[in-house]
Amino acid sequence: MIPQTYLKVLRRLYERLEDAGVNWVVTGSLGFALQGIPVEPHDIDIQTDRDGAYEIESLFSEFVVKPVEFRESEAIRSHFGVLMIDGVRVEIMGNIQKKVGGEWEPPVDILRYKRFVEIEGMKIPVLDLEYEYGAYLKLGRVEKAEMLRKFLEGSGR
Repeated sequence: MIPQTYLKVLRRLYERLEDAGVNWVVTGSLGFALQGIPVEPHDIDIQTDRDGAYEIESLFSEFVVKPVEFRESEAIRSHFGVLMIDGVRVEIMGNIQKKVGGEWEPPVDILRYKRFVEIEGMKIPVLDLEYEYGAYLKLGRVEKAEMLRKFLEGSGR
């Protein structure tokens, strides 16, 4: 069950992004919840390409708390920024790359893994859970990967 506050913020995102020409998906805990995994979302993660990250920042400029800029950690790098909409943290990640075996992988092709979930009259783009499973494994986030694997096995996918 997705909290109403998240659905309201998701609707705001959807309404502005639907016709903006931005290639985007919801990922992370809300993406999981939208696909039926019983998790409680703690924020909204939006994955997009480089241009999409800056476009989303522009479309939601009144909500920016951390401007989009290129950031890099040990295992992941992207064009990253944060919005705060009605008390919900929205993280924007553009051109995400993961470091695997000491090498940066090419940015994620989200079009390839994009699926749609219908909720309250919206068609929300999400990342395929099997892709998410592999991504979490590569990042060494075994607990999340294991949760996804169990759900995928149980759902007969």
